[in-house]
Amino acid sequence: MLREINARDLVSGRGKGGKGLGKGGAKRHRKIVSSSLLLVLRDNIQGITKPAIRRLARRGGVKRISGLIYEETRGVLKIFLENIIRDSVTYTEHAKRKTVTSLD
Repeated sequence: MLREINARDLVSGRGKGGKGLGKGGAKRHRKIVSSSLLLVLRDNIQGITKPAIRRLARRGGVKRISGLIYEETRGVLKIFLENIIRDSVTYTEHAKRKTVTSLD
């Protein structure tokens, strides 16, 4: 009874289970189907309030702020955060973890 031995079997000692993360595939990066969830996620950017943007501008040395700046700042912040979160999730997936840490 000879059996073919994989290098993975020799190294991990855990068989095909990996790190005990179950047998599910990639559950990330799925589209959200529910329209009510889309509404909630879309309105979250409004949680960055006008006074919060004003405080950030003050910290950056801005004296006077145009009214059009607030929506523009929200858009720029959203793109910035999407890039940071995408990179963090990539690091987390590569490490075969489900929890994003501060080092990611």
